[in-house]
Amino acid sequence: RVVHMNTHIILASRSEIRAQLLRQAGVDFRVEVARVDEDAIKAALLAEQAAPRDIADTLAEAKARKVSGKCPGDMVLGCDQVLDFEGRLLSKPETADDALKQLRAMRGKRHVLLSAAVIYKDGEPLWRHVGQVRLVMRQASDAYLEGYVDRNWDSIRHAVGAYKLEEEGVRLFTTIDGSYFNVLGLPMLELMNYLGLQGIIEQ
Repeated sequence: RVVHMNTHIILASRSEIRAQLLRQAGVDFRVEVARVDEDAIKAALLAEQAAPRDIADTLAEAKARKVSGKCPGDMVLGCDQVLDFEGRLLSKPETADDALKQLRAMRGKRHVLLSAAVIYKDGEPLWRHVGQVRLVMRQASDAYLEGYVDRNWDSIRHAVGAYKLEEEGVRLFTTIDGSYFNVLGLPMLELMNYLGLQGIIEQ
């Protein structure tokens, strides 16, 4: 199905960084936040022992589908990011104490960030991708981690895994293997490729 240039793109996400990535890439879009009960969906999937990758994909799809139902003819991009730490799903920290616990558990170890994107149009899925990045956290001291959480709590409270790599969080890592865009929460290269092939953006 070829989609034409007059198709509108809607970002079904309140994430400022995702909007910024699309703007910087010169993509024309508008934001329409999806109202879905993420916690309920996540809890149901965890009860079924779903893989973290499937949870990210399902949440991204739920957001795209919800907004697509209200916006016929538009392409809706739903996104979600989860952190897979030794097969367990880590979510956004509830409290600063929770953030510190997560960081202490992850230091010196590897974890995987999964960044899912799904495009819907007229209630049908057109495209999906889950990008992954493997990260190894250095053996940071307790003192550094405590200071890090104190200094950055306002920003990292919205971040899966309690760090933001585009800010001071970069100091927590020894290696990062994968696309930086996936760290930020959007598989940009794959998305741009798809939009180009569909004639939505010039290529």
